[in-house]
Amino acid sequence: MEQSQRAIEEAQQKMEKAIPFFKSKQITVHEPGQAEYRHAIATSNLLFRFSRPDCVVRPRDAEQVRIIIKEAKEKSIKVTIKGNGHSYAGHSTAFSGISLDLRSMKKVELDMKAKTVTMDAGCQWGDVYEKLIIGYHNRYIINGGRCPTVGVSGFILGGGLGPFTRSFGMGADTLVEATMVTADGSLVTVGNSDGPETDKGKLFWALRGAGGGNFGVVVELKLRVQELSNRFGTVVAGRYEWFPAAGLTDELRDTMVAFYTAPWPNSMTIDTTWICDMRQTSNVGGVRFNVSFDGRKRAYDDLINKHITHPDLREQLKRRVLPEQSTRYLYETLFAQWHEEAERAYPTNKTFELFSSFVFDSTPSRIADATTAIRKHMADFRQQFRSDKVNFLVTWIHTGGKASDYSPTSTAFFWRAAVFHVYVTIEWVDKWMEREMRLFLAKVKKDLRPLSLDKQAAFVNFPDRDFPTKFHEKAYFGGNKEKLREVKRTWDPDGFFSFGQGVRQPGAPEEDEADEADVGQQSDRLATEQWTYFKIYKDDLGYLGDKSYGDVDEQA
Repeated sequence: MEQSQRAIEEAQQKMEKAIPFFKSKQITVHEPGQAEYRHAIATSNLLFRFSRPDCVVRPRDAEQVRIIIKEAKEKSIKVTIKGNGHSYAGHSTAFSGISLDLRSMKKVELDMKAKTVTMDAGCQWGDVYEKLIIGYHNRYIINGGRCPTVGVSGFILGGGLGPFTRSFGMGADTLVEATMVTADGSLVTVGNSDGPETDKGKLFWALRGAGGGNFGVVVELKLRVQELSNRFGTVVAGRYEWFPAAGLTDELRDTMVAFYTAPWPNSMTIDTTWICDMRQTSNVGGVRFNVSFDGRKRAYDDLINKHITHPDLREQLKRRVLPEQSTRYLYETLFAQWHEEAERAYPTNKTFELFSSFVFDSTPSRIADATTAIRKHMADFRQQFRSDKVNFLVTWIHTGGKASDYSPTSTAFFWRAAVFHVYVTIEWVDKWMEREMRLFLAKVKKDLRPLSLDKQAAFVNFPDRDFPTKFHEKAYFGGNKEKLREVKRTWDPDGFFSFGQGVRQPGAPEEDEADEADVGQQSDRLATEQWTYFKIYKDDLGYLGDKSYGDVDEQA
């Protein structure tokens, strides 16, 4: 107790010196008790409701980021980097130290002559797409996120799955340059002109798939602007929710297996979400389709006729799309397709959420096993939670195509054989249900993980905070793990940039043999972990010291 109290006091003394220093450099600082602070730490996922950093700093440019990092490193103050998007595992949520909030850094420069776009790290994709829209640059696409509220930096640094990944590769494959603040406060720019065997070249390699918070603070990104293949510059796009009256039948499953294993051309991207929403009593289960096709409507119809055998689904997928200029697609249709994702990320959406991801190729037996397992679990979910406000979603993000033309080691993004990146979402309202939700998700993971590539693959942009200790590096980075550790040693030798699922130093202990499903046995584990470090110094609730969640509960 005394040692813990002393550590709290020492950390507080460091912050009491750092905060005035930041203010003297004209850096915006929000502290506990301020309305701006409460707004800055607000989160939509109530699993992270005990976020309580000592302060939130809002730099305006790379120089201010450099000052913050140098000061924090000198004083050994923990820094948690927050971009401007969705963090499924809460890795951008700070529970102590400094929340480095980049959301004031939102400058975008579009150079159509050079066909590049340069973005500050605090931008969302909507900020970037707007440059093409207001300039009416039809036929051109920036290879970014599906949802306009996704942050650009986390998306690109994790690899980046967009609606045109099949046409142009991963988002990270279109990266030209990245500028980063290192742990010693230096500003470095790396790019595709750096030799692959140089330190800068290796860093550029690492940032394309494993750059999120591992090696420094990325403050600026430059991407190539892409051109659609059809001369009319149109995107055939739309959304359809297929809810057969009988629900998730054998026929629906068989139709989806045929759909997932069809040889779609690179110009076609169709994402799907299996839905089991118990908040809607009339919902018996179904599948949502989000379509983005680089081409004309007639060619799209021909492909649907060729690959969709179910007559009703075939007709609806042709009926519920429109060919539209690419700028209209970026302005209107993307948000309409993914508005649930956007709304879920707003702080006003107060729900508890768990996520896990899987990486599938199109092997028919693997797809059949996966769809069978999902259908079974959705039936179980409906039976077990029939009177509860809960939601179970399985989203299949269509990839492959040009993204699979690269070798697994060409960038840090390893899972190039992927045809679908699948993420499971479990959502609920009442906090007492956390144990039941974790146990249910653990059963889903136990069935789906063996079907993932190498029986372990997961996508770092759809992270699972409940991965067993030390398992995450192989799951996210596969065979690139050791090379990434070497890059870590070069650019962050002291491990200043660290979080629970980050790249570690060479020689760190190897992965343990824990069963991923065991995580589900830990009731309220994450909230307990957060509450242990939930220190309130300057707020209305008074001082709680280093009491654990259990201590407080006993007093309640």
